[in-house]
Amino acid sequence: MALRLVQVNFKARDDSALGRFWAEALGWGVSSEGPGVTNLEPEGFAWPDPDAFYIDLVAVPDPETVKYRVHLDLATTSAAHQAELVARLKELGATPADVGQGDVPWTVLADPEGNVFCVLEPREIYRDTGPIAAVVVDCADPRAMARFWDEALDWTLHEVTDDHARLRAAKGVGPYLEFLRTPGAPTVWNRIHLDLLPDPIDDQAAEVARLRTLGATTADVGQGDVSWKVLADPEGNEFCVLGRG
Repeated sequence: MALRLVQVNFKARDDSALGRFWAEALGWGVSSEGPGVTNLEPEGFAWPDPDAFYIDLVAVPDPETVKYRVHLDLATTSAAHQAELVARLKELGATPADVGQGDVPWTVLADPEGNVFCVLEPREIYRDTGPIAAVVVDCADPRAMARFWDEALDWTLHEVTDDHARLRAAKGVGPYLEFLRTPGAPTVWNRIHLDLLPDPIDDQAAEVARLRTLGATTADVGQGDVSWKVLADPEGNEFCVLGRG
């Protein structure tokens, strides 16, 4: 049995419009599995190819003023690429964001629905990740989060300190999953969350049971009767274990 992080899921007021922004930002393709759902995939890949990473956007009304605990870091290859990407993202509708970052070499932006993300300066560690360098989760205890997610996923733990932890797919493809020590507990459900895919998919129930033994808890975000199971990690960050359907 194995679980892998297959995609991030955005809750959006307008999934189609936000999907167009992120597709243009990443250079990815756009599809839809039904009304209110927009799917993004790297060119040349089809979900759920294990060598790729995906984004789903789902239309769900929710308040504009929330504290997000999950964000994306985008990779660049040079200072010129970083500047060009920031300028292009602004043309697409991104706006500068201040999250208290101060004087840093990366640029913090918000997408058209206010989701904060970072355009990183060139870093050697992210040279082969593709456009998304990392999915970053704010947390109180990176070491504890690393223990949970290292056991939860069929991924490799690359680094762990009191302030930061980093995992990546065992194949060395796609973005990193990172945990950054940040004061403050979540007060609302996340608008961006992780989706995990069992392999084989029929092992969903067994994987959910295994995650609960690791410290995950059942979460209710109003999902109703659906094929996926919504859980929360030990710090309360919701994630989904996908199933057949």
